[in-house]
Amino acid sequence: MINSIQFQKGLSLADFMARYGTEAQCEAALIKARWPDGFVCPRCGHRRGYAFRHGKNAVWQCSACPHQTSLRSGTQMEHSLLSLRTWMLAIYLITQSKTNIAALALRRQLGISWKAAWLLKHKIMEAMRQREAQRPLSAEVRVDHGWLGGERPAGQRGRGAKSKVAFVAAVELREGRPLRVRFDPVEDFSPAALAQWAARALTGPCLVSMDAFIRSGLLALAPQGVGQMGLLSQDETGVESFRWLNILIGNLKTALSGTHHAFKFAKYANRYLAEVQYRFNRRASLPALVPGLAFAVMHTHPMTRRVITSVPEGGT
Repeated sequence: MINSIQFQKGLSLADFMARYGTEAQCEAALIKARWPDGFVCPRCGHRRGYAFRHGKNAVWQCSACPHQTSLRSGTQMEHSLLSLRTWMLAIYLITQSKTNIAALALRRQLGISWKAAWLLKHKIMEAMRQREAQRPLSAEVRVDHGWLGGERPAGQRGRGAKSKVAFVAAVELREGRPLRVRFDPVEDFSPAALAQWAARALTGPCLVSMDAFIRSGLLALAPQGVGQMGLLSQDETGVESFRWLNILIGNLKTALSGTHHAFKFAKYANRYLAEVQYRFNRRASLPALVPGLAFAVMHTHPMTRRVITSVPEGGT
């Protein structure tokens, strides 16, 4: 039986170039992504202004106040010297790949330095992370635990290895099939850490089934009334009900290990997990991923390299 999502047409490179092949086409697409209902002044919120060009850049001046803004200012592109075509091509390559694409591969495809490709990828992944953070799961949810990382410096392995990063994997099911997924780094699987996770990842009413390892932690949440949660164990729902979640965790680890030789798990796990999550949750329409992610980039506050490489928000 052919899976309609897996065998969908997607957005071919020829189609992409026809839509976004020039700087002018990319500028028009990004203007629409930033102001889908027309210009809005970022300072006063007024909806009227006039545009002019300053060199190669389009600039808007608000009709109600003297504030001027460019297309890039106030967005994730603000500190970037890369062309709009390079940004759009990076968005295309990241969204249309079935697995992750490494910064080294982006460097070769985009013709830029590795440092520029690495920063570009992390800025795009951060836009993905922020969009996904706003989308909690509900209804029928399966929850499991996982680990990212390798050996301790001394060569010791196991759940306590300091180089490992704990994460919670959860999938929202509809008629027995996966609808949306979340992969969230956590400090550990203590009740306190799981309470923080549930507050941002679940919304009521929902029926949560969990594996035995984190059962005690989630049970501790019941008195706190996190949403309207019913709690079941894996024994109560059966191993088969966790089949999709186990497949998704396996695909996640394959995507990460098959693409990235290594990365700093404790520092950047939240973005790498969000990248896989973002693509899966929008898998039904591959062509829509490009304008959708462009919208996310244009509505993410600017971040310098220093901020990008600092301790992550919402993770370990």
